[in-house]
Amino acid sequence: MPLSEEELRLLEQMERALVEEDPKFASTLRGTSLRRSARRRAILAGVVFAVGIALLMTGAVTRVPVVGIIGFVVMLGSATVGLTAMRGQQAAAAAGSDPRVARHPSTGFSVIDGGRSGRSSRRTRRSSGSFMERMEERWRRRRDERGGY
Repeated sequence: MPLSEEELRLLEQMERALVEEDPKFASTLRGTSLRRSARRRAILAGVVFAVGIALLMTGAVTRVPVVGIIGFVVMLGSATVGLTAMRGQQAAAAAGSDPRVARHPSTGFSVIDGGRSGRSSRRTRRSSGSFMERMEERWRRRRDERGGY
């Protein structure tokens, strides 16, 4: 159920009071520090990836396979950390552009609209029949939609 106008007004007042009382805590709640640390991790992962490439090439040039293997492992680990950090940044940006979220211009906090998102869960809708019958029905529907192919 969405919040009423009165509840939204009270929530905005509490947010302003929190910002005035403890701006550092309010900044932490906004998530700016999380995005900043994710960006730092991504940049550091890129630098470590370059070091891994240098190790890999050094191992190949000097014909010492252990150095090349270490370089590859360093590259793999830094790529994993970097991609995880970038995914975290994208998730934070997507949460900021969520249409169900109303932002108050003075505080930067967000109020999440209550209720359902409008999408029905696939698990709540169950069709009768066995798994194979449902698959055959899907196949028939696809074939009919595509003109018999």
